[in-house]
Amino acid sequence: QVQLVESGGGLVQAGGSLRLSCAASGRTFSSYIMGWFRQAPGKEREIVARISGSGSSTYYADSVKGRFAISRDNAKNTVYLQMNNLKPEDTAAYYCAAKNSWVVEYGYWGQGTQVTVSS
Repeated sequence: QVQLVESGGGLVQAGGSLRLSCAASGRTFSSYIMGWFRQAPGKEREIVARISGSGSSTYYADSVKGRFAISRDNAKNTVYLQMNNLKPEDTAAYYCAAKNSWVVEYGYWGQGTQVTVSS
């Protein structure tokens, strides 16, 4: 069982930066693949980035490549999403999620944190 709590969202001007954090409970954090997702009003939820348990493998959606960076600190049970050069289209609720490597679906979700980018 994993509980996830996001923080770090807010209002930022286009071109600015934010860093989201997701703190996880539990003693086996390093065994989970962690993902950041986002959902804008009227749109489907989409994956933004994903990181392996060790942190050695990452994935990014094309829309954020070169601007966002996912990382994790397994000693602190925390995953981060550094977001640079933010655009108005990045405005969404951002969620972190966790899954075991042998399942397809993410089974654990945080409550979300809002990111709003003004033009």
